[in-house]
Amino acid sequence: MLLAAKCPLIEKEYAYYKQTLGGDYPLIGKEFARMYQEWAWGAGKDNFPVELFAADVPAQSYIKFAIANILSELTPKSISDIKDLQLQTEIKSLQNIRPHALITTNFDQFLEKLFPDYQPVIGQNIIRGTQVLTGEIFKIHGCVSDFSSMVFTKEDYEEFGRKKKYLSAKLLTYFSEHPLIFIGYSASDQNIRAILSDIDECLSASSGSIIPNIYILEWRHDLPPGYVPAREKLIPIGENRSIRIKAIEASDFSWVFEAFGANQPLNAVSPKMLRALLSRSYDLVRYDIPRRTVDADFEMLEGAVSSEQSFAKLFGITTVTEGSAINAQYPYTMTDLAIRLTGNEQAYWAAAKPFVTRVSTELGVNIAASDNRYHTKTKTGRKSYANKYSHELLEVIVAMSKNEPYKLEPIKQ
Repeated sequence: MLLAAKCPLIEKEYAYYKQTLGGDYPLIGKEFARMYQEWAWGAGKDNFPVELFAADVPAQSYIKFAIANILSELTPKSISDIKDLQLQTEIKSLQNIRPHALITTNFDQFLEKLFPDYQPVIGQNIIRGTQVLTGEIFKIHGCVSDFSSMVFTKEDYEEFGRKKKYLSAKLLTYFSEHPLIFIGYSASDQNIRAILSDIDECLSASSGSIIPNIYILEWRHDLPPGYVPAREKLIPIGENRSIRIKAIEASDFSWVFEAFGANQPLNAVSPKMLRALLSRSYDLVRYDIPRRTVDADFEMLEGAVSSEQSFAKLFGITTVTEGSAINAQYPYTMTDLAIRLTGNEQAYWAAAKPFVTRVSTELGVNIAASDNRYHTKTKTGRKSYANKYSHELLEVIVAMSKNEPYKLEPIKQ
């Protein structure tokens, strides 16, 4: 065990402490923390930063600092550092899920590398902060980026237990609206049981009925041929209560992630943009407008919220209906035009380009420079655009290619 090996005062094997302390992991953590503190104030002082030796520094800070360093060294610097092909496949499938949010008890920052557009929310900040439950990673047991936030010792777990109700209250509304999947935990894990207990208390599921949108995914090495795993788990949650949830067992998670990642609504949307949009909207409605720290045109706002279409325009976006209309009117990329023009599915965009240029020349206006009856430009990212072309333009360039009569309607630049 790396943590024990780094501290010379932890002389015995880990099994000894597990045996002596009855397998109570937080209590073992407390004992290790005591020995790390003693070592830090003696021969091991050079292994810790000078600021940890102030009188008001908590005693468990030394072991948490060591844990943070160990995990930072073990965590891959980038996804490309992982060479195992099966793991690469699993990781890609997991990234394609594009979840609304992630909740983890892990200290490391590997999830931040998998989902770089998601915002970490660490420890007690989950309770204090204003989260929008979109594009966030909730690190409920802390993070190596702030080692003091990590839940490790007996006292840490007791404090976490006292505040867990507030955390659960913030997250339960999310659980009731979205599918929830536990990954990398055992059904017997105390953290899982505690969360499920809170969910069971708040959701109005009838006794013995399964909660339909909660899954637990458990890894099983070398599943035997013909083995049919249970599709449900009955998990005891204390006080003679149990909860039934859906269960998945697999030796390879790729197919599970692919199933959850199919037809995701966030696939084409940046979580960072959604989070910023929702967060700023919350601040405006909750703080800025009531306190009159911004000038609000209430007549305009009242008119804007009267319909879905006008409300969406407040944010610089169109509704699905408007977007669909644009796609219907301008369905072709330059490559699509080339394919329609030549009848060849492998056609390159250059086959259509001369005819589009010819239209601009004959009209005396660059049709790609503006939105008009022949062309529209749609913003697809911060600095990227998509040029789309209309049915009218396709009819014109097809006639051009066949030397047939055609008519160009004038447009304004």
